[in-house]
Amino acid sequence: MDNPSDELLDGFWPFLKRALMLLVPLWVFLLLWAAGVPTIAAAILAGFSIASVIAYEKYKLKQLMNEGMRRDNVNK
Repeated sequence: MDNPSDELLDGFWPFLKRALMLLVPLWVFLLLWAAGVPTIAAAILAGFSIASVIAYEKYKLKQLMNEGMRRDNVNK
């Protein structure tokens, strides 16, 4: 079964996604903690930051699908 997300960023996306899923929440937590935000609030906001990685993937997939549909319509 083909996964269209494998084509994002020339096939590098699956590896980058896994790294971002680990690093983005850590970075957000550390930034908020260093700014003096309470630890529990920093942890919750860090957890929500994972959604930005998923939203980026969905946005890029929609963009690729629309681009593919435009190419198909031009060929007809």
